[in-house]
Amino acid sequence: MNEEFTMVAKTMYGLEDILAKEIESLGGKNIQKLRRAVSFTGNMKTLYRMNYALRTALCILKPIMNFTANNEQELYNNIYNFKWEKLMNPDGTLLIDSSVSSKIFNHSLYVSQKCKDAICDRFRKMFMHRPSVDKIDPDLRIDVHIGDRYVTVSLNSSGEPLFKRGYRQRTAEAPLNEVTAAGLIQLSGWKKDCNFYDPMCGSGTIAIEAAMYANNIPAQYYRKDFAFKKWSEFNSLEWKLIKEEQDRNIAEFDYDIWASDVSGQAIDIATENITKARLQHDIHLFRAAIEEGEKPEGKCLVIINPPYGERLEVDDIIGLYERIGDTFKQKYEGCTAYVLSSDIFALKKIGLRPSQKIELYNGNLECRVFKFEMYQGSKKEKYSN
Repeated sequence: MNEEFTMVAKTMYGLEDILAKEIESLGGKNIQKLRRAVSFTGNMKTLYRMNYALRTALCILKPIMNFTANNEQELYNNIYNFKWEKLMNPDGTLLIDSSVSSKIFNHSLYVSQKCKDAICDRFRKMFMHRPSVDKIDPDLRIDVHIGDRYVTVSLNSSGEPLFKRGYRQRTAEAPLNEVTAAGLIQLSGWKKDCNFYDPMCGSGTIAIEAAMYANNIPAQYYRKDFAFKKWSEFNSLEWKLIKEEQDRNIAEFDYDIWASDVSGQAIDIATENITKARLQHDIHLFRAAIEEGEKPEGKCLVIINPPYGERLEVDDIIGLYERIGDTFKQKYEGCTAYVLSSDIFALKKIGLRPSQKIELYNGNLECRVFKFEMYQGSKKEKYSN
């Protein structure tokens, strides 16, 4: 249990720095930032802790072999020769996820099929019986990554992606990924020292992630299933102790979290999700258009993910973003706002000069985050003071 090994936490592009800081705070060692991932070392208890508590990770991989392959036969042979029988039974189930960036291997599904054939052929030869594929709940989830000729094979310790927290009952149209929402909150630098408001809350993801962060609720507090629980080396007692260790950090938040939306359907969905997360006493939810709703009193952090051009006609999207800007200027004095959108043209229609621009992904969708600071009084007064 105390033997240390390398792990890789995958994330969204733009969240590598945030994830690295999270890993360091949870005891990861030898941290190295990669593209859309962070590598680190630790033991099995570290692996449990990272799966349970990391907010900006998509999955935690445990690499088990590296090799070079110049053709599909070399790929097959290397996979075939690995002692898979130490990790699973002949009558077990498996699933292989592949990602490729190579001139030699250019089809991820074919790579997955070839690796599956190699593993099953080994079992068939040794035991006259072979594992089967299970796309829902496999005993062993294997990740194969090929960059040029270099192959890394890992065990996926998470199973379902870690953005599936377990609290979301339903989603509004074009939902925000939970990992992106959590990353956006941490990118803002929020120190939990003021009120929080999402006036275009949709299914409530940003508000829920903010409440979890504010109350130190572990990211996977509501989730039960992880792939590592099916590993032969899984220690249920150690897992229980890690959860108790993290749960002891849960604490009350001293300010308010508000969320609103113009859509009645969105409010219904957000209500279900907030109730499932047992955060109905922490999040003040109401129905209102952004220009009609009143923000919490005093200093406030505002984060919104307004509709993109894919969901509204061009005239509507321009008008919406202009209203966002007008509302910021008229009602949000003294606040800091972050707006996430994939529509760069629409973002400029807010009509305020952003103090920061950040590139970030929501799933596979490339987005920008614009930061706006609504000063009390003039900007000149702020800096002269």
